[in-house]
This record gives sequence, structure tokens and C-alpha cells, in this order.
Amino acid sequence: MDQIACERGVSRSGMINRILADYLSYATPEEKIGDIFSCMEHFFSEAENFQVRSRQSETMLTVRSALVYRYHPTVRYALELFRQSSAAVGELRVSLRTKNPVLEARLMEFFKFRNRIENRWLKKFFPSDHVPCEIGPGRFHRTFLTPAAEQNRTAEAIALAICDYIQEFDRQLKQYAGSDSPVKTQVKLEWEYQNHLKNSIII
Repeated sequence: MDQIACERGVSRSGMINRILADYLSYATPEEKIGDIFSCMEHFFSEAENFQVRSRQSETMLTVRSALVYRYHPTVRYALELFRQSSAAVGELRVSLRTKNPVLEARLMEFFKFRNRIENRWLKKFFPSDHVPCEIGPGRFHRTFLTPAAEQNRTAEAIALAICDYIQEFDRQLKQYAGSDSPVKTQVKLEWEYQNHLKNSIII
């Protein structure tokens, strides 16, 4: 049992859950998480400027993107999916380490701006009337809501929604970091964000 679990990259308990699920024809939370990650890996393998790292655990996937800035610092998108939660799918932790005070300040500006526009346009979809988010130096943590519509709760739909969020966030971050006029850029990015939401699954 332990050898099979090791070969498949899962824990012993996770392997037991899969065997039981196969026997009972039931998809376990671990299987659904694995399906979501597989879909995301496929998506990002075909997307430009993204690199998927090997999974650190059954519930964690990391994607990296290089920022077009001096020394090309790396933006890290670490996604943790929850095994047991009806209200939330998981949490995305965006981080970038830099010793450049100008870039650090610009990142903080962008994170606060992003949090403002998400609350402006999405808070009505969240039970607390607030998008759950934590911001700090070089980091932005965002909890993903379980999609409201049943058809958007499949592994493929959730994977697409998360990939879409990361790709859009990354695009805006890079535009903002390289902008000569942050105020004008904020107006432009919010307008683009509103249009982007029209065809997006809310998470």
C-alpha cells in the first residue's frame, strides 16, 4: 500500500480513500482536487510566461511568472485547495520577494487597488458582503468562493475560473508595475476588469 501511494504521489490515507472511492463509484475530495490541478497544469502548459512547479502536496499547486522589471523578479502564485468546505474552494497566495523599495511600494499600491475593485464589483456575491483578502509587504492572499451555479462546480469549471483569475491578475500586476502613470492605469485597469467579469465565473 505504502509503495503504491508513493509511486502515485499521494499519502497512505489518500490512497485508501481513492481505493474506497473507486469501489463505491464516488469521487473523493482528493480526487476532485487532483482533477482541478491536472486541468490547471494543462492550461498553464499552453499559456505564455507561466511555469508550473511540481506539486508540493495533494492540496497545493504553485505557478510562477516573471515580472518585466529590473532583474526580472518572480511572482509566485501558490494555490491551496480545501478538502472540506462548502463555502470556499481554496486560497490563492500571491507573493514576490524584492529588496527594491520602489517596486515594493508599487506592489502594495497594486494589491490595495485590486482589493478595492474586487470589493466594489464582487462583494455582493460573498456572504460577509466582503471579499476575503489579506495584504502585506509583497503578498496578497485571496480566498476563492465556491461558484454559485451547480454547473460551475465541476473540476474543469473551477480550474478554468482559477486559471482565468491568475492570468488576469498577473496581466494587471505587470501593467501596473511598469506604468509611468499609476492613476491613469488604475482607471484603465478597472474598466478592463469590469469587462472581464462579464464572461467570468465568480470565485
